Amino acid sequence: MNFSEIGKVIEQLGKDRGIKREVVIGAIEQAFLVTARKKFGIQGEYEAKYNEDDGEIEIFQYKNVVDGVKDPIVEIDFNQAQELDEEAVVGDQLGIKIEDPRFSRVDIQTAKQIIFQKVRDAEREILFADFKHREGELVTGLVRRYERGNVIIDLGKADAILTRREIIYGETFKPGDRVQAYLSEVVMTNRGPEIRLTRTSPMFLVKLFETEVPEIQDGTIEIKAAAREPGHRAKIAVFTVDRDIDPVGACVGMKGSRVQNIVNELQGEKIDIVKWHDDVEVFVRNALAPSEITSINMNSEEHILDVIVEEDQLSLAIGRRGQNVRLAAMLSGWKVNIISKSKLQEKVKLAVENLAQLPEVNEATAQVLVQSGIMSVVDLSASEVGDIAKIMEIENEAAQTMIAAAAAAIENPDIQNEPEEEDEIISASAVPSARQGMIADDSQSGKSEDDGEKFSDAERRLREELAAFKLK
Repeated sequence: MNFSEIGKVIEQLGKDRGIKREVVIGAIEQAFLVTARKKFGIQGEYEAKYNEDDGEIEIFQYKNVVDGVKDPIVEIDFNQAQELDEEAVVGDQLGIKIEDPRFSRVDIQTAKQIIFQKVRDAEREILFADFKHREGELVTGLVRRYERGNVIIDLGKADAILTRREIIYGETFKPGDRVQAYLSEVVMTNRGPEIRLTRTSPMFLVKLFETEVPEIQDGTIEIKAAAREPGHRAKIAVFTVDRDIDPVGACVGMKGSRVQNIVNELQGEKIDIVKWHDDVEVFVRNALAPSEITSINMNSEEHILDVIVEEDQLSLAIGRRGQNVRLAAMLSGWKVNIISKSKLQEKVKLAVENLAQLPEVNEATAQVLVQSGIMSVVDLSASEVGDIAKIMEIENEAAQTMIAAAAAAIENPDIQNEPEEEDEIISASAVPSARQGMIADDSQSGKSEDDGEKFSDAERRLREELAAFKLK
């Protein structure tokens, strides 16, 4: 039987859409196998083969050779089997070609639908494979339309989606606009592959720098970390082992040309380029520029940095609406507290005065206790003997006497137990949100064969939730 019309359609589909011939043939065979089962009985065993020489579908029905036929769909009498194959014996399974299946118009239509569905499935797989390995790349397309606030981008072979949350605040697009974005992930859905784009991820910023700065492309300069508040401000940390190259200057470019191109692409987003350092204190000083840092106290166990600044540097360190300290926390991966030096000094002074009320504690002793975190008479009364002896480098008996005096003073109405309440010394505090935008140290921009995996979980999800921020 000749199905040349269907064959021509499938051949054309395969040619136009790049589907392998084997896939198309498999779809044809599957389609007519299903059709045969519906027509001749689903309990039967069938096989469909495409004869490429004749352009025909050959359908075989397999039956068991028996002496007495009970079910003609799955069984054949021994004598009839002998006429078809002289070597047939009872118990054999005989394949019988159905010479004229007489498929109806409905049967043919069903077969066509199955074939087209298989072709669509194959096309989806091809699209998925084509774009899956491009995860982590910059792509450019044309705006096709809006769907529920999401922008549909035509990438040529397929459409991609740029959701509302992945669009920089204030951006608007109209059909026909050319858009550049970061391909964050490709997922297979019931409707086929969904290509997801973002313009708010720190990785979009990283890829733009890779495009604009040749030294990053060739690996001379490495991007260590990036953090963004899309549409407002961003920070990026760069590093090089070549002492003859200034990584910050190379990224800025002649008269700011390189960084300005990126700023324009990001709708005027301000970008701070920071020199990376493996010493966290030095790195955070760089990240909080242009503010001048007086000192930094580090709590390595809890990943907290107390950054102490002069009063006139507070606003610079915190930044507009807290942007500077938030981005510094994202960039470093540490919680950053901005502390006023004058407030800290006043708090220390009050604590020393409170402890010095005890006859057993002079001013020098009080200062040592305060430096160790004992800020009041109550704190001293609750301390362990061994801890006080170690801090003050005294005998346990002397430490016990000091603690007992503090405990007794609590009952004395003439002695103030706690320093007077002062304003909170922490002027601002920022917590990194899952180290957003941080880049693994072992990944070098532009050098990995699989960029999608190189920065995988920076973006997965690389969503730009603002770091927790509290302004005192």
